[in-house]
This record gives sequence, C-alpha cells and structure tokens, in this order.
Amino acid sequence: MSAARRGSAAIVGVAESDLGEVAAGVSPLDLMAQATLRALDDCGLKLNDIDGVFTASTQSRMPSLGLCEYLGLRPRFNDATNVGGSSFLFHLEHAHAALDAGLCQVALIAYGSTQRSVGRANLASPEFNPYESPFRPVMPVTGYALAASRHMALFGTTKEQLAEVAVAARQWALMNPVAWEKKPLSVAEVMASRMVSDPLSVRDCCLVTDGGGAIILTGAERARSLRKKPAYILGTGAVSTHQYISGMPDLTVTGAKRSGELAFAMAKLGPADIHVAELYDAFTINTVLFLEDLGFCAKGEGGNFAASGAIAPGGRLPVNTNGGGLSYCHPGMYGIFTLIEAARQIRGECGERQVAGCEVALAHGNGGVLSSQATAILGAREAL
Repeated sequence: MSAARRGSAAIVGVAESDLGEVAAGVSPLDLMAQATLRALDDCGLKLNDIDGVFTASTQSRMPSLGLCEYLGLRPRFNDATNVGGSSFLFHLEHAHAALDAGLCQVALIAYGSTQRSVGRANLASPEFNPYESPFRPVMPVTGYALAASRHMALFGTTKEQLAEVAVAARQWALMNPVAWEKKPLSVAEVMASRMVSDPLSVRDCCLVTDGGGAIILTGAERARSLRKKPAYILGTGAVSTHQYISGMPDLTVTGAKRSGELAFAMAKLGPADIHVAELYDAFTINTVLFLEDLGFCAKGEGGNFAASGAIAPGGRLPVNTNGGGLSYCHPGMYGIFTLIEAARQIRGECGERQVAGCEVALAHGNGGVLSSQATAILGAREAL
C-alpha cells in the first residue's frame, strides 16, 4: 500500500493530444507537449506551475529530460519509470507520494507516441530470450495468446466469450466522438476475422494508433480551488511479476490480484463500490483476466461475466467506457488513457457514455506481457 494519505491529492486536469494518425514530422514530444498544454487549460494552471514531471516512452531514451527541455521546465522531481503500458499508473502512485511528501506541488504525467505513423517495426528490436526466441513468437500477441489458451483449457472459456469483450468495447466507442472505430461490430464478425496468434484474431487485438495524453495532479486543498471537479486519489497499488511470458508464475493469474488488493485496502473500498472500471485491454483476454483478478467475478468466470452483457452499455459494471484500446485508441502504452477516462467519468463529462451517479472509478494498467500491473481508485468529493 502507498505511504501517501488517502485523498491527499487529486487529478485536476486531463487531456488527449491529437489521436489516430498524425501528420508527417510530428514527434512523440510534440504530442506530449500538446496534451500537456490542453490539460493545463483544462484545470486553469500554467506551465510554470509544474514542478514534478513523470513520463515514459518507447521512442525516447530519456523522455522526461526531453519533455522538460521541450517545454522549458526545470522540475524539482523527475521520474521516467518505464515498466510498459502500466507505467503511468505507477507514475500516479509515485506522484501522489511526492505531492504528499512536499517534494513537488503540481505534477505532470505525460505520454506521446507516433507508432502508427512510423510503423511498429521501427520502434524497437525485440530482445533475445533463449527460452522463447528460438520458437519465433510474434510478440506481444503470442504471449497473450498463451494466457488465453490456458484460460480456455482450465475454465472452458470460449472464443465467443472473448468476442463479447470486443463487441462491448465497440459499443462504448460508438458513443465516443474521438474513438478510432466508427462502425458497429458483431460477435460473428470477430469470429470471422483474421487469425493473428491462435486463439486471438485481429479483432481480439488492440488498435495501432498515434496519440498521447497528459494528466495534472496537485494537493487536495489546491485542487478544490481549480477549474474542474477534482478526482481524488483514494487508493493505488502496483506490482511486477516477471518480464517474459515464459517467466509468468501462472498464466491465468496476473499481478492485478495483488495491485487490486493494495488499492482497495488503501481506498477502504471493495469491488462492489466501483461504479465504472477502465481496464487495459490490449487484447480481449486482458479484460477477462482483470475482471477476475480485481474481484469483480470469481476466477474462471470472466468469460461468462463479459458474455452476460455486464460490461457493455447498460450492464451492471460499465467497463472501458471510452471504447478501450480495442476501439478507441492504443498508441503503444495505453495506461494513461484509463486514468483520463476515469477522471472524466468522476467529473460527469462523458456525454452519451456517461455513467449516471459515478462517484468511484477504477483504472487499471498492464505492461509487457502481463508483466506489470497497477491499479488506481479515484473518487469524487462525496467518496472521501
């Protein structure tokens, strides 16, 4: 559990950069900066208010230094922790602790990627693993396919149930004006789509887009005086269990079990208290695993839970209300977008997809091949 105090800091500004496919010559730092300025405008703070910077990237060796140089910042606190797509929820926990300890007063978490424009093959060369590389896996999808296959073997989960995850995400995306996907999707279409790594088809896999996002945080007292309704940090938890899929202790149990336990304990809440869940859905199996490990259903029942309509619009647990990485956007490291949507749901800003009476939201990030997991619980003032 974090040493920071429950509710002592809040998200006060959120924004995306341009999403989808950006113009030629636009860099990841351009997108980080664009999102940062939009997030500052969202909360009413200025660039020179920022004295803590947190970022990660697959396209820059020193992204925090690069962003600070780009924006002219000289922060007191600088953090470039990179554990994959969950990094930004790790950053949230770190920023909360830094704010609580007085190490900074206003923290920025930012991300930007042009992976669609430059092509994923140009981002990084895969590392050699003697236990995996000789078999020529297509990573990361093959790693997630292994987890899906194991879940199917142990619990009877079906491809149709995984397809329901993709369909639910698309239903939410159709209510999000900035989502990449604009057309309805059926289970039959998912089942008929091109196989990528058995049992995962192309519609079981996340999008490949450009894009970025930014989040501004500050202490609870200052947060109450700013432009938008604060989303208070009630609980956080972050863990890592392995790097390579061959080192995962159990293919059907992720570190989300522990990160969720830590976050719920700090928040003094449980799964039944969550009004909306934003889960890192790089692949359809992710959503199934995280629903189980975070306690929303029993182990082995995630497929049935999704197929019941529970996570779709009108269901009892709205999940990935922006459309998720499957239908909204996925610029390589998706975790920051779970926090952006969770904060907006707390504020009541999501228009057609707004969850009525949302006072407590869970955001969950995943990194690597189910390697790092981080959970954050945000709340409105009423939840304090």
